[in-house]
Amino acid sequence: MREILEKEVEKHLCERLLNENFKVICLDNFLSGDKGNINQFLKNSNFSFIEADVTQDRPNIPKVDFVFHLASPASPNKKSPRSYISFPVETLLANSLGTFKLLELSKEDNAKFLFASSSEVYGDPAVSPQVEDYFGNVNPIGIRSVYDEGKRFGEAMTMAYVRKNQLDARIIRIFNTYGLKMRADDGRVVSNFINQALKNEPLTVYGDGTQTRSICFVRDLVEGLYLAMTSDKTKGEVLNLGNPEERTIIELANIIKEKTGSTSEIIFEPLPEDDPKKRKPDITKAIKILNWSPKVSIDQGLDETIQYFRNF
Repeated sequence: MREILEKEVEKHLCERLLNENFKVICLDNFLSGDKGNINQFLKNSNFSFIEADVTQDRPNIPKVDFVFHLASPASPNKKSPRSYISFPVETLLANSLGTFKLLELSKEDNAKFLFASSSEVYGDPAVSPQVEDYFGNVNPIGIRSVYDEGKRFGEAMTMAYVRKNQLDARIIRIFNTYGLKMRADDGRVVSNFINQALKNEPLTVYGDGTQTRSICFVRDLVEGLYLAMTSDKTKGEVLNLGNPEERTIIELANIIKEKTGSTSEIIFEPLPEDDPKKRKPDITKAIKILNWSPKVSIDQGLDETIQYFRNF
């Protein structure tokens, strides 16, 4: 069977699928990805790569059985050259036109479809933990709206194909994820703190650091994506995937500072516009439908990630 997939966790997902002897077709335009992440697969006869933009004309590919739609910049940090703040139009198009094109591909091939949405559809939530039937609190014209509303549109488009075309599609709302193969300059909290700490540079905390995040190790996330796609119980479902262990930003900074043995000081900068105060997924549905929950502790995951960046 064949998969077509893109972006963010593509290296880890490719590896998981190839280990199960799937044939994998990977599409990427490297707007926010790194070509080095797929080098190890290029000699695998079950792997093929096409450099392409999901919003452009579809390349000539064989019939597929599964479509993982992971295409979109995802970092909100405007200081990162690869953030969705730097690519606002591209982000909107990847999640709107790109979603439409991949849904059409799935319909033509009668393939199962997975839309990688985000916890950002909940905006700055008024409830915590966030459960899938919460509609969210999103600023539709704020600086983060290109990502937040792009994902919300992608969800709406996906459900339209489920209802109109009976497409076998599911929506996965991904909460903060970290781990190996992250870019040092991706502008996300874990990679920022680790790389600043390893260089003994000041750790930059935005706001007063009391805002919370729930960080999930990439290996756990990929297992959830795999189960969600291969399960026969997820058609038309929306599922949160993330680690419900909630930590404040200042806690994460201090944990990483201690683990790296860093002499970095912690400095504070103004909180970015519409930055969410709370992130904590309710994963009851994922536990019930997929029998999935995170297995990698924050301690273990951070230790592995710190070692990766030390080597890098």
